[in-house]
Amino acid sequence: MGLRYFCEDVVFPTLPRRKTSHWIKEVIVKEGYVPGNINFIFCSDKYLHTINQQYLKHDTYTDIITFDQSEEEDLVEGDIYISTDRVNENALKEGTNKEDELHRVIIHGILHLVGYSDKGEKEKKIMREKEDACLSLRQN
Repeated sequence: MGLRYFCEDVVFPTLPRRKTSHWIKEVIVKEGYVPGNINFIFCSDKYLHTINQQYLKHDTYTDIITFDQSEEEDLVEGDIYISTDRVNENALKEGTNKEDELHRVIIHGILHLVGYSDKGEKEKKIMREKEDACLSLRQN
């Protein structure tokens, strides 16, 4: 059991894996869950767009797609696909650095796995607040 990081058709992003894994596990535990097998797959816009079309029937680009693989209620397991192209573009738009944006997207996927949604405006606000709180934990 553990967190694993993979690349499909991109160069692996700058990411301190051990520190990032520790932070992710801390967030999961703080949310009242047990970390299980979680795979992060970094890929291009094209790769993630294909997954979006094939599995979700959406013909749009996105920065992240999360597939919950949990079979036990308190165990967090899943596959999180992240487009580094989209992360880099979002960092430019938001005026932040790529590493911070990548961490925001990573924790966004984890928050989905522990039950948070971002479909409505109220849910998006809650999600952003949770992301900010989680990001502040990373810097301690």
